[in-house]
Amino acid sequence: MKKIAVLTSGGDAPGMNAAIRAVVRLGIASGLEVIGTNNGYSGLIAGEFRPLGARDVSGIIQSGGTILGSSRSAEFETESGRQKALDNLVKSGIEALVVIGGNGSQTGAHLLNEMGFPVVGIASTIDNDLYGTDQSIGVDTALNIVLEAIDRIKVTATSHHRAHIVETMGRSHGYLALTAGICGGAEFIVIPEVEVEPKQIAQVIEETYARGKSHCLIVVAEGAYWNATRLQEHFKENASLGFSIRTTILGHVQRGGAPTAFDRMLGTRIGVAAVKELVSGRAGSLLGLACGEIAATPYADVVTNLKKLDLSVLDTAEKLAR
Repeated sequence: MKKIAVLTSGGDAPGMNAAIRAVVRLGIASGLEVIGTNNGYSGLIAGEFRPLGARDVSGIIQSGGTILGSSRSAEFETESGRQKALDNLVKSGIEALVVIGGNGSQTGAHLLNEMGFPVVGIASTIDNDLYGTDQSIGVDTALNIVLEAIDRIKVTATSHHRAHIVETMGRSHGYLALTAGICGGAEFIVIPEVEVEPKQIAQVIEETYARGKSHCLIVVAEGAYWNATRLQEHFKENASLGFSIRTTILGHVQRGGAPTAFDRMLGTRIGVAAVKELVSGRAGSLLGLACGEIAATPYADVVTNLKKLDLSVLDTAEKLAR
């Protein structure tokens, strides 16, 4: 093997650049030519390739986002779109591909690998919902950003004796909201995996007020039915609580910022492992963190299994909030 490519796809995550840097530098050290693909799978289809040298990835380890750009490609979801991508890879003399991204990105990587082109994946999504890794690149940074916001919000909530709803990302997986809620001392946590009713939240707010606390923090995941917008509307129409309620939707601010030391190291470790997999002639797997070690999970398992949240942690959170 003489030539490999790397791309980032889907939602950006802090630590992606650390992974790119590791792939490029270990690739060069292993005698490979490394090619960057701009703008994810759209770049594969358009043939947007550029050579990456050691100096091209200097000074990026501390930067959020991705120097290669990212996108979501509807065309790549079609067989004809994937064939265009494959044709471009072959024409450019590229012999293997590293895909850095989350669920949709790794599903696309699996389909390309099934077409006979060697692909390895690097787990990267702040939702931490990807099967095959205990923690994905970007999760630690996102959590710290959420916690900083929560800490700031609690100060003003306490000063004004308010209940405050904070919404995190997490369309179908509540890891970010659950973990941030526990670490931020939330009185109630709402996640997509567990159904709740507004009356349960109202009861918690009322009990918090009755116990003499000066604030009440509710952390919700965006994918929960009763997300921040719906709860705000509900409580506005049913204004009978002792606390006034404010809402903060953190949105894409959770993706930004410099990656933490943990995410820089995780991106580096997995990037190194990806190159070693390809040099060893192995492909068709996702590389992630398992019990502190970097491990490979076959794509067939990654795309057919859902990562489950440990709901016993939610029970613990409720007990700690009293």
